[in-house]
Amino acid sequence: MTQSHVLIVDDDTRLRQLLHKYLEREGFIISEAAEAAEADDLLKFITPDAIIMDVMMPHKNGDIFTKELRKKGFTLPILMLTAMGDTNSRISGLEAGADDYLPKPFEPKELLLRLHNLLKRNPAAVDENVSFGPYQYTPANGHLSNGKDAIILTSAEQDLLSALIKNLNQVVSREQLASSLHIDNIRTIDVQMTRLRKKLDTKTQHLIQTIRGKGYRLISA
Repeated sequence: MTQSHVLIVDDDTRLRQLLHKYLEREGFIISEAAEAAEADDLLKFITPDAIIMDVMMPHKNGDIFTKELRKKGFTLPILMLTAMGDTNSRISGLEAGADDYLPKPFEPKELLLRLHNLLKRNPAAVDENVSFGPYQYTPANGHLSNGKDAIILTSAEQDLLSALIKNLNQVVSREQLASSLHIDNIRTIDVQMTRLRKKLDTKTQHLIQTIRGKGYRLISA
C-alpha cells in the first residue's frame, strides 16, 4: 500500500517531533518545517499528500501561509492546529483555505482520524465531463474549466462540488453533505460553500442556490 506523505509545519519543536514519531508509527512519511518560509522552500522539492499546520507561527501565521499556498495552486488538504478554539478563529482558518481545524490540546487519535478523513474524502464520481452553466468538470480528477481557463479548486472544494454534481438540480441538505464528506461540523460546509461560490458565480448566474431550511442545490444552467 502506498504511504501518504505529510508535511508538519509548527514552530513548537516538541509537538512537531511528537507528531512526527506518532504519524511515522502509523505508516506515514513525514517532513517537517518550523515556519512558513521553511515549508515554502520544502514544497519546491517535495509533494506531500497533506499538510498539518499551526496557526500561530512567527513571521507568517498559518492563515496567511494557507492563503498563499491556495493562490499558488496547491490543492492538497490542509489541517490547521491552533490554541485558539473559538468559532471566529475556526472560520478564519477555513476562509483562508484550510480543509479542517483542530484546537489544541488534542488527542493524537483524533488528529489521525481527521487526517485519514481528509485523505480519503473523494465521493464516487464518473470519469466523464459534467457540464453546468459555463463550466466543464471532471469529478474523477477535480479538473474544472470554463471552456478556456482552468479554475483551481482545493481538495475540499473538489469534494464539495463532486457531491453537488452527484445530485445536480436536486436539493442536498447540509447534513447529507457533511456526512458524505466526513465533516463533523455543519458550519464548515457553509464556509466551504461560500468559497466555492466565489469561484463559480458569474455576474449573471448564481449556480449554487441556498434553499432555506433544506440545503443547497447546484443547477445545470
